[in-house]
Amino acid sequence: MYNPLPMAANGKYFVAVVGGAISGSVAAEILVDRGVRVAVIEQNKRPYGKIEDGLPRWHVEQRKQEYGRIDARLKKPGVYFVPSTKLGRDLDFEDLRLNWGFSAVILANGAWRDRDLGVPGAQEYVDKGLVYQNPFIYWYNHKNERDYTGPRCETPDQALVVGGGLASIDVVKVLQIENYERALQARGVDMSMHELEKGIPAACKAVGVDPQSLGVKGCLLIYRRREQDMPLAQPPDNATAEQIAKTEMVRQKMLRLARDKYLFRVQDRRLTTGLVVEKGRVVGLKVAETKIEGRRAEPIPGSEHEIRAPLVISSIGSVPEILPGVAMRGEYYTFSDEELPRYSGAERVFGVGNVVTGQGNIRVSLVHSQKVTKHLVDNYLSASDEDADVPVTFAPAEARAVRKALAVEKSLNTLPVLSPQQIQSIEDRIRERQKQVGYTSDYDSWIAKVTPPDLE
Repeated sequence: MYNPLPMAANGKYFVAVVGGAISGSVAAEILVDRGVRVAVIEQNKRPYGKIEDGLPRWHVEQRKQEYGRIDARLKKPGVYFVPSTKLGRDLDFEDLRLNWGFSAVILANGAWRDRDLGVPGAQEYVDKGLVYQNPFIYWYNHKNERDYTGPRCETPDQALVVGGGLASIDVVKVLQIENYERALQARGVDMSMHELEKGIPAACKAVGVDPQSLGVKGCLLIYRRREQDMPLAQPPDNATAEQIAKTEMVRQKMLRLARDKYLFRVQDRRLTTGLVVEKGRVVGLKVAETKIEGRRAEPIPGSEHEIRAPLVISSIGSVPEILPGVAMRGEYYTFSDEELPRYSGAERVFGVGNVVTGQGNIRVSLVHSQKVTKHLVDNYLSASDEDADVPVTFAPAEARAVRKALAVEKSLNTLPVLSPQQIQSIEDRIRERQKQVGYTSDYDSWIAKVTPPDLE
């Protein structure tokens, strides 16, 4: 049920990591490599998070590679995997923090709640002409499984997507691939998602079909700022004016290439101001054109108009889920201290990855988790091991930020050392929970058991 630590590395600390995907597994790896026991508490049966449920299923090789990396981390000696256990549903946050006996708790449960569309009353129309990105992509990734029982989504032509980031481009691609796949099938041409994902015009040309002849009008992506402001690429830290200008050109090129490959439409400088509702269903949005002042997008008086659509998909970002007992400031948990994000409402509770950054981004999650967990180990747990290197795969700008964080001289209070009896008590509680969810063997056996045979 867990991989025991080598006798020479039997540590004095036991840490709970909530979330087993990118940031959680990285945190676990860094800790166990220094002799710290780690319980990885995962809400799902499988620990892959956004890789499985947020990264569209055409990313076959990336998904396999990331699955392998996560598996390797969670099979390390000293990791106790606790699946199907969600804070607020199966486990009380205060109980975990106060009664289990852990040296520290690291929240690595990601950003799974969609940021609200920002229009009064919008939540009343979810699944009534309005859907959000996270459940939409979850459906797309699992819809072909025989035993899938989750929500079902539609993908009508001329849907309206509100967004501008990489995630919104994924939503657009899903819509376009689904519509062209249906249109081709109506012509008697079967074409796979993988063929269309490589580029719709090229895929159609390969079978002698003019994509314009299929009658697909395409979805519309609207963004509140300018095309060159879309967060499709990021400038380096402390970027010069020249670097910012170059990044803006890269963003526009990325958007142009995406439009050419997937044949969708874009309107920038459009701010959502209201819903168009008929017969209890959203049938479009009220929008205003904007003027851009710095990073602000201000509506232009008199420019208001309606954009009608059979479906509206909001893809304007992800934020952490609301957890009972976890205080929030606005959309985020109340973390303080940028270098070592500590939950303000409790001692010895920390955050890593997207639960802190508020970004559903795999790369950002990885980098943040490595940075924070190494800082926690070196300055808080006093469990650093000169021979246990942390694998660092940062881009140059990110590496500079990490070196700066690791150079922080501030020393934090050392955590109390756990006795063998206290460690045994934690292990007993972990085994009890593992038994409740049916995790009675080893990690590999569990993953094999809970993986759908037709998972794409």
